[in-house]
Amino acid sequence: MHMGKIRAAAAGAALVGYLCLLGAPAFAADIDGASLSLLWGLPFMGILLSIALMPLLVPDFWHHHYGKVAAFWALAFLLPFALYADIATAATAVLSVALHEYIPFVILLGALFTIAGGVRLVGNLHGSPSLNTGLLAAGTVLASWMGTTGAAMLLIRPLIRANDDRPHNVHVIVFFIFLVGNVGGALTPLGDPPLFLGFLLGVRFFWTAEAMLLPMLLISMILLAMFYFLDLHYYNKEGRTPDKSPDSNIGLEGGINIPLLGGVVAAVLMSGTWKPGFEWSLFGVSVAPQNVARDVILVGLAVASMLLTRTESRQANGFSWEPILEVAKLFAGIFLTIVPVIAILRAGEQGQLAEIIRLVTQPDGSPHNAMYFWLTGILSAFLDNAPTYLVFFNMAGGDAQRLMGPLADTLLAISAGAVFFGALSYIGNAPNFMVKAIAEQSGIKMPSFFGYMAWSVPILLPVFALVTVFFFL
Repeated sequence: MHMGKIRAAAAGAALVGYLCLLGAPAFAADIDGASLSLLWGLPFMGILLSIALMPLLVPDFWHHHYGKVAAFWALAFLLPFALYADIATAATAVLSVALHEYIPFVILLGALFTIAGGVRLVGNLHGSPSLNTGLLAAGTVLASWMGTTGAAMLLIRPLIRANDDRPHNVHVIVFFIFLVGNVGGALTPLGDPPLFLGFLLGVRFFWTAEAMLLPMLLISMILLAMFYFLDLHYYNKEGRTPDKSPDSNIGLEGGINIPLLGGVVAAVLMSGTWKPGFEWSLFGVSVAPQNVARDVILVGLAVASMLLTRTESRQANGFSWEPILEVAKLFAGIFLTIVPVIAILRAGEQGQLAEIIRLVTQPDGSPHNAMYFWLTGILSAFLDNAPTYLVFFNMAGGDAQRLMGPLADTLLAISAGAVFFGALSYIGNAPNFMVKAIAEQSGIKMPSFFGYMAWSVPILLPVFALVTVFFFL
């Protein structure tokens, strides 16, 4: 037999064997999660572990082929799905995920990324403890409205310039990641991707601000106070050194993008409040006109930003499309492979993840909110906070109205864990690595993966324990 046929037969046998291991679930438009084997979750775990480990272990391969890796794991789910159901059902599943979650998710992130990338602070500041603390506080506030990525990209370079004369500046970048890259995104669905997923699933726009304000303020005030006294210690220890950056007036380029950001807020609010009372159907998948209108407006605002912002400002900001392209490719795989995992979770005690369900459930059947907070958080720190939020949201029942009502503390635990714990490692949230890379390009010797955790673990875990005591016990 020709070697090509032998390889094809082997591949076919392997696929059949894999499908047999999965069992024979009856796929339909609504997947019966109680009949699914845990092996259906392997592609989801595979893509998350790839995202977590491959940039560290094989960075060159990952940089050039992450899209292929995401496609591999997506097909590892879709091909068996199509064989057990049919092509039409598989196509409906893909279209449903694309229209209801993936496309709105990527459009919002792309709009915020594009518009925030056109705003640039110019001029040179002098990095005193008061100024640095003020910049971190301002970035923390902005992050909920510009997104953590947008706020981080706006302020990281001015912060680095302000402190380029100081021999001790690593702590400035580390606390910047804590506050601006993570904690600050807690108050709106614009701030952090998991909260926007919650919005798409029915969580009110301002619910996050109402529920997350107090824990966010508690963490922010503790971290800002810690930073100020640590920075003051180093500042007094250093003495005065010549500033490497020449003095220049402080100014703002790309100010037209500020009202465009306001347009993003208005468009998202509109989609959550305007209820026209009808829906369209696209190949059997419902499409709400208010969501279509929101996405069209967001694309228009992003195009306007590109047309109205000087190219030189974007270049000086280090703007490129690579980060958003990476997000788009990876989340295409994530949103597909998570489909069977969500189905199993929705099955509750009848599903194969019943042990995890019991772990976050009290003996009387009520949610164990502290466990929801810590489990969501630890996984968000080392995998990715958006899909982790989605998993635990569905583990808690997946009904947004009930989660905002009698189970509001549970939704708060999930939301807080997904947002706050993203600061625990470089891979917990997208801005973390971006800030690290920019700092290193500027000559700051940033700590390694585990060196960063030598900062984050002793600083953040006691603060999160305090949050647990105040809000979840």
